[in-house]
Amino acid sequence: MKRRLEEWLAPALTSLLFIALWEALCRMLKVPSFILPTPSQSIVALVTQWNVIWPNARHTLLTTCAGFLISVVFGLTLGMLFGASNTVYRCVNPLLVAFNSIPKVAVVPVLVLWFGIGTVPAVLTAFLLSFFPIVVNVAAGIATTEPELVDVLRSIGATRMDILIKVGLPRSLPYFFASLKVAITLAFVGAIMSETVASNEGVGYLMLAASSSFQIPLVFASLLLVAFLGVAMYGIAVLVEQYFTGWASRIDTRRHSSIAV
Repeated sequence: MKRRLEEWLAPALTSLLFIALWEALCRMLKVPSFILPTPSQSIVALVTQWNVIWPNARHTLLTTCAGFLISVVFGLTLGMLFGASNTVYRCVNPLLVAFNSIPKVAVVPVLVLWFGIGTVPAVLTAFLLSFFPIVVNVAAGIATTEPELVDVLRSIGATRMDILIKVGLPRSLPYFFASLKVAITLAFVGAIMSETVASNEGVGYLMLAASSSFQIPLVFASLLLVAFLGVAMYGIAVLVEQYFTGWASRIDTRRHSSIAV
């Protein structure tokens, strides 16, 4: 319990220190609120306009989760296929790299043309930004299976599918969960980016409308809420990772040394 408290206390204190520094600099330099509001002004805007912010934040959260879940299914499937077959990897990987190099903000107008303004472009943009890290990491995890281990398993009658499911996939779990922590933040970026371009609800739409009327504290209040939601989703991914792959988590060196003694 003490070790877990220390793990959460350090980042909490760092965040509070950052907020205090932000507040102090804005007040000392007398920065106008329409340029950079203080954290206190942003929190006040978050509380007083919660009935406006939360419905849009909830919409962004739902679209982000939808795009993220699609990317998990698609990325895991494609990553397993890439890791199991070098031929497929060599054939398709250049196309994936080329597509991932395209700025997704340039893809949003095409999605709007195909699906119209609304939720679907935001979900698809979140998916397009978040699936690539999952594919690459799962494929890398499966591809790192030792050839000697594969030979031993084949010698005792294991099929290629048995090796993939029972050995390759479990070995790729640390890579998979590491990619999830990256993908969830990218999914938020994709959803909000699409909402600023082609949506009539969501945090991106709210921020665009608030900035056009110079309600900058409302903009930063929305950003703070999105940041909190992103950290919460990241924390959930960490907890799931520790549950399924505790054997691959970082070891507390102080705890390890005390046990050794």
